[in-house]
Amino acid sequence: MGKTITEKIFNSHSNKNAKAGDVVVANIDFCFGQDGTSMLVIDAFRNLGAKRVFNKDKFRMVIDHSAPSPNIGVSEVHKKMRNFAKEHDLKIFDIGCGVCHQVIPESGLVMPGSLVVGADSHTCTYGALGVFSTGMGSTDVAIALATGKNWFKVPETIKITLNGKARKGVYSKDVILYIIGELGANYATYKAIEFQGEYINSLSMDGRFTITNMAIEMGAKAGLIKPDEKTYKWLRLHGAKGIGHRADDIGHGLKSDKDAVYSEALEFDVSKIAPQIAVPHTVDNVVPINKLKRTKIDQAFLGTCTNGRLEDLAIAYFILKNKKINENVKMIIAPASKDIFQKAMEKGMITEFVRAGACVVAPGCGPCVGTHNGVLSYGEVCISTANRNFKGRMGNPDAFIYLGSPATVAASAIEGKITDPRKYIK
Repeated sequence: MGKTITEKIFNSHSNKNAKAGDVVVANIDFCFGQDGTSMLVIDAFRNLGAKRVFNKDKFRMVIDHSAPSPNIGVSEVHKKMRNFAKEHDLKIFDIGCGVCHQVIPESGLVMPGSLVVGADSHTCTYGALGVFSTGMGSTDVAIALATGKNWFKVPETIKITLNGKARKGVYSKDVILYIIGELGANYATYKAIEFQGEYINSLSMDGRFTITNMAIEMGAKAGLIKPDEKTYKWLRLHGAKGIGHRADDIGHGLKSDKDAVYSEALEFDVSKIAPQIAVPHTVDNVVPINKLKRTKIDQAFLGTCTNGRLEDLAIAYFILKNKKINENVKMIIAPASKDIFQKAMEKGMITEFVRAGACVVAPGCGPCVGTHNGVLSYGEVCISTANRNFKGRMGNPDAFIYLGSPATVAASAIEGKITDPRKYIK
């Protein structure tokens, strides 16, 4: 019987014939925490009585959720992280480096075929590279940090095939929102999702990261895309080293077998999808944009681990170029990493965003998670490229968050209401 990508990864990391439903102890290739979770990882690591990390090259801490620090309490957390890094001779992604789910893959630290755990729910993002990556609680990450291993129940895999060509003004964010809306937030609980099909093949790596990033919003343990030449080109471009390997040598040929067993196989025709919006207060409450034409907004936010990449900024740039943001709208833009910020500056995007009236902030997660750089006031409405619109997500439980593509956010910022971006796309 053939194996899925997920089963193959667990097979190679557990030294047993792993199949869906098995409980295995598996070797970890990489683990990490961010400033919202690393303090708990550090405490748990010490409570375990651990004296050293299993491999200093296979662990990172990232200061991204509140960077730079907005208050004394957070500053103490950051200091604790830096002190732990010094104590164990660890590298750390400090303030200004960017969002964990961008800086880790773009730094060449994860590879196709790897098994990665992180103390953050959107760790599934790295599945765009053919990685089984999943979020865990801080204690579980501490166990991985101390031992280089953890236990897993090998998940079943749902195959989702995306065919057809997206229409003008429809992006990967619209596609994944549509799927989540159709399937629901709990559809894939403790399962892996394997995305494939001609639409996936046509996507850029930035677009693929958007798809896998939101697998957790269907309840999935991981979302994966088999690596192809685009994957390896991206890895080479970002200087991927692997953990003692060259990018070209890892994961080639990693794909599910023809006779692999899936728990379910679904197909979607992307050509039928219009721009989509997730309506407060759940990600699976999705409607086509034409149902929200009169929804006024107070804030527009472009960024996050879902849509803060260079391609996303470029989409917004071409819509905002030579236009002005509505006087009643605050627009906040947070590039996903320092590297993306620098490239956007070189291409003139940052200058244009500022000229249009946007506020460009340091790379990080602050506005998305409501820690700083854009906390909403009572009753305010925000259109965001983030992955979640839960009550209180942007810092105020009495505010309202709508989710859309970078194009939708840019078009809405111009008009002061949720706007179909297709009118701005040539």
